[in-house]
Amino acid sequence: MAEGEFALVKDHLETAGKMPVSSKGFLMNETERYFLLADLAVLERDEAALRQYAPLAEEMARRDGHILFQASAHRAWGVLYRLTGDYAEAEARLNQALDLFQELETGWQIGRTLYELAELANARADHTVAHDYYSRALVAFEEIGANPDAARTREALRSLD
Repeated sequence: MAEGEFALVKDHLETAGKMPVSSKGFLMNETERYFLLADLAVLERDEAALRQYAPLAEEMARRDGHILFQASAHRAWGVLYRLTGDYAEAEARLNQALDLFQELETGWQIGRTLYELAELANARADHTVAHDYYSRALVAFEEIGANPDAARTREALRSLD
């Protein structure tokens, strides 16, 4: 998606939780909305949006006991910490996310988190570790047929060579 399309998705998500679909409920609940907004911020590498939505996503996921969304919130925090240069916190949060995603056996989420760990290793200029994480992410993406993510990961691997 182009930058403008992401902005449009963000606008729709920000208002979706306020739109009743019937007298009994809303289009989506707060937990789902903050999960999606934080995840979109991860994809966009949007530091301001991560600062806004990662805490809300984490709070709602904990409140609801939603493990998948908690893992996603850890990943959002990890990306935010990487973007702000706090690499130790980034690594801790990304590893927490990876552990939870592995417990849930969510292949795509595992691949995405391995990719973020590779990005962190790149930020640290540790290209050997980055190569390992990208390679592991590629395997995860290929196992589930996530072709766009696999292609992006192959490109990242090529850029290391």
